[in-house]
Amino acid sequence: MASETDSFLHMSRPLAPTTLNFQSSVAPLNVTIQPQAIFSILDHAIRSDIPSSSRVIGALVGIRSEEGSEVNVSSSFAIPHTENEDQVEVDVDYQRNMLSLHLRAHPREVLLGWYTTSHELNSFSALIQNFFASPETGTFPHPSVHLTVDADPFAQIRTKTYISGPIAVNSERAPETCMFMEVPHHLAYNDAERSALDTIASAKDSESRTAPIGTDVQALSGTITHIVGTMDRVNDYLSTVIDEEREANNTLGQYMTGTLSLNPKVEPLTIESDFNNHIQDVLMVSYLANSIRTQIDLSQRLATATLSEEGVKTDGKDGEKENKGERGERGERGQRGNRRGGRGGGRGGQQREPREPREPRENGD
Repeated sequence: MASETDSFLHMSRPLAPTTLNFQSSVAPLNVTIQPQAIFSILDHAIRSDIPSSSRVIGALVGIRSEEGSEVNVSSSFAIPHTENEDQVEVDVDYQRNMLSLHLRAHPREVLLGWYTTSHELNSFSALIQNFFASPETGTFPHPSVHLTVDADPFAQIRTKTYISGPIAVNSERAPETCMFMEVPHHLAYNDAERSALDTIASAKDSESRTAPIGTDVQALSGTITHIVGTMDRVNDYLSTVIDEEREANNTLGQYMTGTLSLNPKVEPLTIESDFNNHIQDVLMVSYLANSIRTQIDLSQRLATATLSEEGVKTDGKDGEKENKGERGERGERGQRGNRRGGRGGGRGGQQREPREPREPRENGD
């Protein structure tokens, strides 16, 4: 009796460097992606002159853990390339220069891999993947991370991350072939980034595709409303589980129990009092900050006015000195002229006494 068996091919990553020295690390990867990297990729796709049916590519940079199992993608930059049915060309010099400049500004970051705006994996993808994993221009000995992002403006943003391993039989086909293996990833953001993302996401409901930035009080009100809505959903879920209308989830129950056990038991009056004290502290800090800002502005204006007055006084003194100098020179010249005129007048003005006429002498005398 013959039994039907399914044929399959088992493939594993090499435990030693291959003939091309690609990816000797076999550690599993957990990829963390920052929101600014996704925004940079989407901006590249929107501003590109390439038709929407084609893809754009770029490099991923960030921080890798010491053992190489954790990767944090914090930024990305575009790389010019041309791609058609027959070949693909990547501007290698541009990629090297941009990577050098980026690492100079962020010395802790390293090259992690590359991204594209298409989920299709083909021979060109394998060629680019091997380029970013090579010892000369890539992430060797660590695996290169390949991130795919759906940049369709009318669809949700979907992301996938891959690493690869060589599967070629000979060295001639090795640069064009590789096996992509999907690895887990998640988006990470802090509270400030979450607030910015919520504000941006609220623009999808408006016709102008814009969202106003509210005040701090409005943000606090929105946060409280969100918390109240979340608590209502949890309460509804617990009510349906207690009434046996829905099957209980042990994992979710343990998570809720752990979360509630971390919160201290505080009376409502105490919470209100602490909240009012916090608001007063915030108002006091805001008042002091405005007072310091006003004082700095006033001191700058006074310093500017003082410098202006000193400049005017200096100009006036210089003008008076010049006028006095001119007057002094004119006075000296006049005195000299008067002296000369006085001498001439003295000589010409001396009156001589008239002499008595002499008597004519006689001839006999």
